[in-house]
Amino acid sequence: MKKIPQRTCMGCNEKKDKKELIRIVKSSIGEVNIDKTGKMHGRGAYICDKQECLEKAIKTKRIERIFETKIEDEIYEKLRGVIIDKK
Repeated sequence: MKKIPQRTCMGCNEKKDKKELIRIVKSSIGEVNIDKTGKMHGRGAYICDKQECLEKAIKTKRIERIFETKIEDEIYEKLRGVIIDKK
């Protein structure tokens, strides 16, 4: 039986299957993107596909702390778009 990878959501701090979460990645040049394939190189962080989790992560600046960089508003807007599309 194959083991399913688990990751922790930055918003609600719950462990979930990796495939259920949205991956955000910071590349080696400092660029932050949404990783739809889950295979981009760089530091990854995960968030649920719930609006509440995203808003909590933004309010507490958790994404910025994890990546140790300022996150542009357009990245947050892209995330909101991805979350709305999944519903």
